Amino acid sequence: MWFVGWDWANETHDVSIVNEEGTLVDRWALRHDEEGIDDAVTRLAAHGTPAELPVAIETTGGLVVDRLLEAGHPVVPIHPNAFNAARPRWGASRAKSDPGDSFKLADYLRTDGHRLRRLEPLDRATAELQALSRLRSDHVEAKVAATNQLRATLGRHWPGATVIFRRLDSEIALAFLDDYPTPDSATRLGEGRLAMFCRRHSYSGRRGPAELLERLRSAPAPSGSLGPEMLTELVRAQVRLLRTLLSTIADLDRALGAALLEHAKAPLLAPMPRIGEVNLAQVVAEVGPLLTRANDVDEACALVGATPVTKDSGKGHAVNFRWAVNAQARQALSIFADNSRHSSPWAAQLYADARARGKRHPHAVRILMRAWLRVIWVCWHTDTVYDPTIHGAERRLAEGETQKSAA
Repeated sequence: MWFVGWDWANETHDVSIVNEEGTLVDRWALRHDEEGIDDAVTRLAAHGTPAELPVAIETTGGLVVDRLLEAGHPVVPIHPNAFNAARPRWGASRAKSDPGDSFKLADYLRTDGHRLRRLEPLDRATAELQALSRLRSDHVEAKVAATNQLRATLGRHWPGATVIFRRLDSEIALAFLDDYPTPDSATRLGEGRLAMFCRRHSYSGRRGPAELLERLRSAPAPSGSLGPEMLTELVRAQVRLLRTLLSTIADLDRALGAALLEHAKAPLLAPMPRIGEVNLAQVVAEVGPLLTRANDVDEACALVGATPVTKDSGKGHAVNFRWAVNAQARQALSIFADNSRHSSPWAAQLYADARARGKRHPHAVRILMRAWLRVIWVCWHTDTVYDPTIHGAERRLAEGETQKSAA
């Protein structure tokens, strides 16, 4: 077996191949274009069957990784920190060059490859679900940033508009800013006009026009450092941005719902308590591949960050938070675990017991994540739809509560 090191960049790549003795067999550079990548895959094939030519690369995804997996090469992602820590084995100077790094990656794969995991290509349904859920997360993050930017602008120049409605990124708050983008534009706003505005935009809050107007009037007065025309331009630009993001998030939510219908595993987890459509998509797309790759449920718990790291050496003993995990999978599962305790008596009891033992909220949620992942593991690998009536711990707790009520 020969070993390939691929040092990638945005515009050019360097590739090296070494044999089992660590001798350089081939090396070349290529541009990041179709001709370069296609020629590289063809040149690799000339050295042997793709399945027998594993490739080490310092990334876990991207076009190059996809093309290599598609060609049949085992792809081994190398963490940059681990690779940098190994540099002294090739020389004390820690010299760095792209061709040199490709050789070192290949040699690192030759000596340590048996300890490193291989990437597994995702099936189309999971890949599509993952792409949608990650893009949605990016847009939600952008929405939060845009809301904060709008809040900062209004907080300095139009404070009343930030407090009149509960959420600044709600449609009615944005409609209010369309009609009243500056303090001057709201000087003649009274209860009657505000009541008409609320009816026109189907306001469903529990506050009457008088209370909303009081919120508006009791806010601090702005300094007036910006003219009305300039403030109007700033506010309306930010409102347009927020509306666009809210629209794209809604579109992505609909696309996620459609993609879930195409995924064979989604119906297994859909009945889980308070999982919701978006969170279900995140769990299936991010946690699902880890469940498929892990050898057992304990390994899956480690991969998703539901278990701590124990360091026991000499007189020192410490149990630490696990950082080296799939961050998206941890977030997806933690959201579900935290929400589940509001609907599942079993989850609520586990969380309450953890808090009673002095665990902080994040630690208690991780304990709950670990418990739920064992349930999800069984559903995933036995193709069993989750059912609280056959979930032993949930059923026993429900039966106990029923008996207490009857007594």
